[in-house]
Amino acid sequence: MTERSAPWTSAPDAPLQVTLVKVPRPVMGLLMAGDLTAATAELGLPLAGYAVVEKMRGTWRRRYHQIAEDPTSADWVTRAVVSGDVPIGAAGFHGPPDERGMVEVGYGVDPAHRRRGYAKAILAAMIRRAAAEPDVTVVRATISPDNEASLATVAAFGFTHVGEQWDDEDGLELIYELPLR
Repeated sequence: MTERSAPWTSAPDAPLQVTLVKVPRPVMGLLMAGDLTAATAELGLPLAGYAVVEKMRGTWRRRYHQIAEDPTSADWVTRAVVSGDVPIGAAGFHGPPDERGMVEVGYGVDPAHRRRGYAKAILAAMIRRAAAEPDVTVVRATISPDNEASLATVAAFGFTHVGEQWDDEDGLELIYELPLR
């Protein structure tokens, strides 16, 4: 198991522990089809209904096809997030580092677990993972201007607003970056 495919975890001394577990492509196929029972059994990890809401099914679909086109992205993309044995949400990078060394984060917390610090714990684990990779020089987050919770989350880590972009699925997004090197 490579370091990238191993579970990504919180720092040992973090007050809130999360683990980001790689989701194999066949399990992504089950999740994008909405088969939570089979996906949970195949993964051997508890997953909540959040894993198959329509937005998440779209994420699994994108990543499923992305891995088919670029197998090297499998170690970077969306993972299941658990805290202990409680399913919390999903998170990962949009892909491996680009030519600039940039990786973009994506994360979602099950509504049943929001406002408890899990987004910060997830982002901390992802930054920790990115910082361990010599090829990664910057972490990016793109956020809707009205997503106050995510804006506060990236602000807590020192991300800087560097621009904006239009996303066909999500509309206007503000671009934030955190240099690592």
